[in-house]
Amino acid sequence: MSEKSAYLKGAAEASPGIPKRLFLAGVAALILWWLAYRSLLPLAKWLTYGLFNLSEGTHLASAVEFFLYDTPKVLLLLTLVVFAVGVIRSYFTADRARRILAGKREAAGNVMAALLGIVTPFCSCSAVPLFIGFVTAGVPLGVTFSFLISAPMVNEIALVLLFGLFGWKIAALYLGTGLLIAMIAGWTIGRIGMERHVEPWVYEAIGAAGESGLDEKIPFADRVRQGLDAVRDIVGRVWIYIVIGIAVGAGIHGYVPENFMASFMGRGVWWSVPLSVLIGIPMYANAAGIIPVVEALLGKGAALGTVLAFMMSVIALSLPEMIILRKVLRPRLIATFAGVVGVGIMIVGYLFNAVV
Repeated sequence: MSEKSAYLKGAAEASPGIPKRLFLAGVAALILWWLAYRSLLPLAKWLTYGLFNLSEGTHLASAVEFFLYDTPKVLLLLTLVVFAVGVIRSYFTADRARRILAGKREAAGNVMAALLGIVTPFCSCSAVPLFIGFVTAGVPLGVTFSFLISAPMVNEIALVLLFGLFGWKIAALYLGTGLLIAMIAGWTIGRIGMERHVEPWVYEAIGAAGESGLDEKIPFADRVRQGLDAVRDIVGRVWIYIVIGIAVGAGIHGYVPENFMASFMGRGVWWSVPLSVLIGIPMYANAAGIIPVVEALLGKGAALGTVLAFMMSVIALSLPEMIILRKVLRPRLIATFAGVVGVGIMIVGYLFNAVV
């Protein structure tokens, strides 16, 4: 056997195709998922007006129907996207992103970092190790911030939920503006020379960004198990926030008068966008929990740009993340980071309010 044939045989053995049995099980699961998703609205109506015998048109009935419809809908969407992303992440890890970005020039690096932020794992608790790993690997500070801004802001869960609830146009606007903010904010931070405001011990932590040792040539069945593990882990941790968020959204949907939100979150109120950003910063909510609130606010007359600004500030500028980042950044750099991202979010809010 030639050396090339032996190499191809070894590669095929290391990366086997999808087993037929696993493929059929996946198709069956998707069909069941789709049938369950399609039955949610009639089921919610039957429970509200049939089983619970609530009068149609009342505040309570409207809130209950919203809650009974949105809760399983969001959980079904979340389960599907978390599973898919869990499988994708078995191919594309944070360590690989760090290796790709190391040594990149700032302009190209900011773009690539923002794009990589969509597909790699990130949460507030991982901010410190990710920051250290990127900096010690030679990734420029501005490029690092493009990644750290994009990863939570352009959240794949929020993207899929926005698509499911509002359609592809709103989801695309969210994706495009989130990436643009990450690119420009990272580039701006890199241009103003803030490296001296990183805690000195970070630069002394060379070697702290070791490889994860993850074998990327693993059987597909193991990747599926990683997707299922991601569902158990992530959905198991965030479902309570989803239920709380939907309960808040149901209350707004059922009891807040039509167009009430337009009085202070409408496009005609100039201070609504900065106010929504300031309100969002101290809040701590994940993307899955905040989307139902966004849906209810829009339904009650709030402007799209104002609501998107609120959502982005909750996801990208949360107070807990700032506190965690204080371990590696000095206050001036944290304030610069929050200011640059906050201005970007407000620009997006005003732009959407003007053109949508």
